[in-house]
Amino acid sequence: MIRTIFTITYLLFVVLFSSLQAQEVWSLQKCINYALDNNIKIKQGTISTEYQQNQLKQSKFSRLPNLNGSMSQNMSFGRSLTYDNTYKDINSAQTDFGLGTNMPVFQGFYISNNISKLELDFQASVEDLAKAKSDISVNIASTFLEILFAKDLVKVSDDQLQVTNLQIKQINEKVEAGSLAKGSLLEIQAQAAGEELNLVNAKNQLQLAKLRLTQLLEIPLKEDFDVEVPTLPEISAQASIVTSVEVYKSALLSRPEIKGADLRYQSSQFQLKMAQGALYPTVSFYANIYDSYNNKYKDVLGNDIAFSKQLKNNQRKSVGLQMNIPIFMRFVNKIQIDNARLQVLNTELELENTKKLLRSDIETAQTNAIAALNRFISNQKAVSSMKEAFRYSEEKFGVGLVNAVEYNTAKTKLAKSESDLLQAKYEFIFRTKILDFYRGLPLTL
Repeated sequence: MIRTIFTITYLLFVVLFSSLQAQEVWSLQKCINYALDNNIKIKQGTISTEYQQNQLKQSKFSRLPNLNGSMSQNMSFGRSLTYDNTYKDINSAQTDFGLGTNMPVFQGFYISNNISKLELDFQASVEDLAKAKSDISVNIASTFLEILFAKDLVKVSDDQLQVTNLQIKQINEKVEAGSLAKGSLLEIQAQAAGEELNLVNAKNQLQLAKLRLTQLLEIPLKEDFDVEVPTLPEISAQASIVTSVEVYKSALLSRPEIKGADLRYQSSQFQLKMAQGALYPTVSFYANIYDSYNNKYKDVLGNDIAFSKQLKNNQRKSVGLQMNIPIFMRFVNKIQIDNARLQVLNTELELENTKKLLRSDIETAQTNAIAALNRFISNQKAVSSMKEAFRYSEEKFGVGLVNAVEYNTAKTKLAKSESDLLQAKYEFIFRTKILDFYRGLPLTL
């Protein structure tokens, strides 16, 4: 008995757990957050940012002195220099030890300019990562709205088919009663077949939209995958659309592509300073300690000199400053300076081009939003008129005053106007959200 109860409880738990899993839906924010955490391009951008940060750290550490140790072992055969500075035919083994340091004193401002350049490059990589996140967020929002649009189209197609099936039932009763010709039934059945095809196509479009979203999320498409249907804002004829000029002013201060292009322009200017710095002399400080041991060294009495005594006697130390003055470098420095100037001009043009593209995108989004609003308002009126015309045609068709062709024409026009209304609605919502996004507002529905 206990085992039976346990089994039933386990089965109920499995069914309940599976049901809860099947009912899980993805909100827009969940989709965006998941993509930002798991998208490969985002991960690559993060790696690139960390690489630039390491480059910056390395440039700062280049100010520090280095320290190198050395040790060598060599064997000498035949005539060799002895400890008393005479030559003898003798085989010997000598061990040399060394410790040296070098520190830059003046490098033509190369180090400071390189640090400034790499700081800007690091900041630019951060903005590139922000731009990648922005792009994936917009793509997900666009595909998310495609799914919502496809869902509404499926509902519209299904509603039309249900109305037609109801009409078929009513006409069939009249045909059997002899009050209508069978041709009317055949025509309305043909209409139902066409609407079934429209419903299948709408469901296919919905499935394709879900597939595109799962591909952006980089997850496999499952049958139970679905999105949350949010409460979308109501659209009225008095809906306000922010001007492109206002959006552009805000975008210039907040958009990562503008910041990144500007940072690269500043970085190129420091690259030019680094190239010009190669014309200056460079000064570095150095210090060295050297010591050695030879197994054949003997004192004046012919005794072997101990290891510790040799290290004490053979030790040499040196410190100094070294200056390198570029006199003629085969025009390498001149060409590098010219190339750096060209790079400054190129990044300046890139900055201007990025601003123009941004302005173009904003103006296009605003124009599309206005056009979508106008289409929505016109289609609202059209749907209202088409519904009334279809209702009137349906009543006349029911009493045989119009034929099936006229009835189907009225219904097709209503379906087309409803589809156009939905398309304009989602187009307007998407474009206005994009405009808000360019202004620095979060992307939400």
